[in-house]
Amino acid sequence: MIRPLRIGTRGSALALWQARHVEALIKSQPGSPPVELVRIRTEGDLRTDTPLWRIGGRAFFTKEIDNALLSNAIDIAVHSLKDLATVLESGIELVAALAREDPRDAVVSRSRMRLADLPPGARVGTSSLRRRAFIARARPDLELLELRGNVPTRIEKLGKGDYDAIILAAAGLLRLGLEQHISELLPVEEFPPAVSQGAIGVCTRTGDAETGRWLRKLDDRGSRLATTAERALLRRLEGGCQVPLGAIGELQGDLLRLHAAVCSLDGSKVLRAAGQAPATPHNAVSLGQRLAEDLLSEGADRLIATQRATLGLAVEGP
Repeated sequence: MIRPLRIGTRGSALALWQARHVEALIKSQPGSPPVELVRIRTEGDLRTDTPLWRIGGRAFFTKEIDNALLSNAIDIAVHSLKDLATVLESGIELVAALAREDPRDAVVSRSRMRLADLPPGARVGTSSLRRRAFIARARPDLELLELRGNVPTRIEKLGKGDYDAIILAAAGLLRLGLEQHISELLPVEEFPPAVSQGAIGVCTRTGDAETGRWLRKLDDRGSRLATTAERALLRRLEGGCQVPLGAIGELQGDLLRLHAAVCSLDGSKVLRAAGQAPATPHNAVSLGQRLAEDLLSEGADRLIATQRATLGLAVEGP
């Protein structure tokens, strides 16, 4: 009897969609082994009463799944790549970055209004420091409120009248067939998305060639190069905590382009950097690091430190 490949996943509707998508891609390959899903609860699932930015580090949706991978309880870990720490646990390899869904943020409003048309004082929900900062820059007259829960829960809270609008990743709405709720897709020039937003990351134990051979074929070159550059930039800037940073990479022919911005939480100050490089894995890392240095030279480290102090978070150097 062939031992099945065990995919570790969170139990949310979106996480299960992602895991089943990977399952289907594996099963579509001739001679593939059976696959089973293993649901794992993470710290981020349990601590629903705490703003994400107050939970230390960045592994609150991935740590328990990665631990299961390292302990051989599962063979494959499937994550939203934006949730995956930029420094992986020793013994874990990111073997595939799947083709990216729309990376933009989406406005979902009760009145189907665009962000610019919401009335002054409208209540807008988001769990992201980045979204809070760039919304505050565009519409300082709005009331920004915390928003937790999975995608359907967030839409339900909007329907109950807890918020006038909420901001979600377009990718999650599209994957769950909820695109009818989208009032507006925010332009990446003004609202750069979270690093790796819209991409699915697939991890295995380092050296697990048997599992890896079914997954490496799933790696999308454009998604891998763009997210590699974005993650290299974030790794240089973050210092182990969420920061009000947006970045978007794009493969255009033989060139990889990257745009990034850091914004103060009140929206009063924004630092931007952009660049391009020949599209290779080495250049993707170098491009991300170069733009991070450009932002640091403009004072991004001081801006980030000020925001952390304002929030009462530990100030760490990048």
